This record gives sequence, structure tokens and C-alpha cells, in this order.
Amino acid sequence: MRLAILAYDQISPFMLSTPLAVFGEPFLASGHRVDVCAAQPRFSATGGLTIEAPMPLAAARNADVVILPGWRAAEEPVPAMITSELRAAEERGAIVVGLCLGAFGLAEAGLLDGRRATTHWACVESFATRYPEVAVDPGALFVDEGRILTSAGVASGLDCCLHLLGRLSGAAEANRIARHLVVAPQRAGEQPQLIERPAIGSSADRRITDILERLRADPASTPSLDELALRAGMSRRSLTRHIRARTGGSLGDWLRRVRLARAQDLLAGGARGLDDVAARCGFPDAAALRTAFRAELRITPRQWLARQRLD
Repeated sequence: MRLAILAYDQISPFMLSTPLAVFGEPFLASGHRVDVCAAQPRFSATGGLTIEAPMPLAAARNADVVILPGWRAAEEPVPAMITSELRAAEERGAIVVGLCLGAFGLAEAGLLDGRRATTHWACVESFATRYPEVAVDPGALFVDEGRILTSAGVASGLDCCLHLLGRLSGAAEANRIARHLVVAPQRAGEQPQLIERPAIGSSADRRITDILERLRADPASTPSLDELALRAGMSRRSLTRHIRARTGGSLGDWLRRVRLARAQDLLAGGARGLDDVAARCGFPDAAALRTAFRAELRITPRQWLARQRLD
């Protein structure tokens, strides 16, 4: 598989590094290829940096995944040389991703008409005004429309790329890379862009971290909220509030994604029998496991496993 990252003059080094960090050495070691493509071989980045791109912009025409990591400003039109590459990628069936203000480039190329999309919360109004054919989701961290993905501002680009890595290489690999990058693997696209979080390093934060990591290690366990609250030394209401602040959703939503990731690990490792896999992951039965796959990944366990074998 070939992945192309479209770079441009005055790009944010952080936005450029986001897909490079997620699709790094382990992805390359699996036989995949990642190219940084730009209209000129040497260009400036914010912060006074100079970057050299190894591949011309036209090299993106051979990629299976094309990513536009941000854009300089919402009010500045994305040039035709970039939008034409995005349009060509979509026409040949490649996956096209717009991170943060990169969504403006996808919209300018006409790829978002009739689709859901998101971008940085500070620019959603101008985005919606400029592109009325796009169904803008102003709060989502990222939106996956199958072959087209968009993300909200800056750090949510990591969430979007990790989600895409999970689609391409499996949830286990995405979670492993997330842990290596020291970022939370549990943030899903429907979580809000703006959420409260407890102070980093606080006693409450450490207790919540301990609870979540124990549940991650044994997702088949089913402690009640009251039991977890007792373990954390706080009220049930306070526990619920802290978990929502930490994960962006309820404990049940987070635990379902953790159980799904464990099920993917087991299936990829050769486990047989959905009822057995479901029981080992904490799902009531195979039907509940299938429902979780459809809700989170929009495919069945069988379809997901077939995709892993193709990759």
C-alpha cells in the first residue's frame, strides 16, 4: 500500500508530522510506503524551518491513500494543483483524508458534497457558509465517510490517523502505536472537540487512569459503577463525570470500544467461534459482538477479518 502526504509552502510542521508519526516505521516495515509529495522539492514551514520533499506532487497519483495535512488559512483558497490531486485520488478509488483545515481542500475539490465532514471548530461557520452542500458536523473529532475522512483541529488529526490505521492494519496495531505515542487510543470520532479534562497528574486523574487500564487489561470483567466508584474513592456521580471528562463519553461507550479492540486481536490471532470470542471480550453473545462491529466499523466481523487477510 502506498500513502501520499501532500505538503506545501508554509505548512505547519506539527500537521505534517502527524501522519508521519502514525504511519511510521512499523507501517513501513510491513511493506507499505509513505511519500511526502510537494510542488517544489524545497519549501518553507512555519517556525522558520525549511523542508525538502523527496517526491513531486504528481507522485501522489500512484497512492492508495492521499492525506492533506491542514492548510495555511481558512480564507486562503487551496490551489488547483492540490485540489486536482485530491480529485484524481477520489476518482480512482483511493482514500482521501483532510486533516484540520485540509477539509477546505477536499471541499474545494468537490469531494465533500452530500457528505458529512468536520474541520477546526473555529472555522466551521465559514466552512458551512462557503460549502453549503456539505453536511458539517461542528463538534466531531473526525468523520469517516468510507473513502473520505476529515478531522477537526490539530491534535484530532492524530485521532483520525489512528482510526485510519485501525482500518488498514487492525485496532491492535492502532492501539499499540497510540501507546507508543503516549496518546489515548479510545477517542472516537463522535466525541466532542471541546471537552473538560481533569488536571494532568491530579490524584483523581491517576485513579481514573488506574481503573481504565485495569478494565483494558481484563475487558471481560463487569464491575458495576458502584464498585468502581468505591475503588476510586469517589461518588458514582463524580466517577461518571471524571470518566466522561477523560474519554469524552460514558464508561459503557469506552468499554465497548476496548472490548471490540480485544475481539479484533483475538480474531486476527486465529480465534474461532464468535460466541467464544464474545465471551472472552465481555460481550453477552455473538449477536452483541456483531452489533458492535457494525456500529463502530460499519462492517461485520467476517468482513473485517477478510480485509485483514487482504492487507
